[in-house]
Amino acid sequence: MPIAPFGRPAADEYASYFARYITLVPTDDLVTFSRGQIAEVTALFSSVSEEKAGFAYAPGKWTFKEVLGHVIDTERVFQYRAMSIARKDPTPLPGFDQDVWNPNGGFNQCSLASLLDQWILVRKAFVAFLESLPDDALLRMGRASDNPCSVRALCFIPPGHTAYHLGILKERYLKAS
Repeated sequence: MPIAPFGRPAADEYASYFARYITLVPTDDLVTFSRGQIAEVTALFSSVSEEKAGFAYAPGKWTFKEVLGHVIDTERVFQYRAMSIARKDPTPLPGFDQDVWNPNGGFNQCSLASLLDQWILVRKAFVAFLESLPDDALLRMGRASDNPCSVRALCFIPPGHTAYHLGILKERYLKAS
């Protein structure tokens, strides 16, 4: 089981779009980094009031709650993709449209605390999944959103995606609100 560093995915293991997330993961030790993000996300969202959680920095942009809901959805999707390919399921996996999913998530009707609890549970499940992966599964290739992808690359995307959105929240939301 890959408790040791995973090794960085090569460029041919994922669609180029995902490089912006993968490059935000500063280490090959995904388990430690993913666990560490729990404290970082908890600290950021715990500093936001319920009132501020409904803030969007510009018209048409998501609120704090909607950003967190999007991160939760994305984490679930990429974990499922990685699990499917790790288990050698040959079925091509569909994409998902965040602009359709997000307004239908009802995130603004949830408390920020409940969304944070949900993200923590999803992330802990992700870490458990990482710890349970057989080493030989990491380089297995499959297709998602009509692109080839490895299990290893799919495992780098959730923590990188979280880092990306934390950066946006700090820069555009916390400074603007």
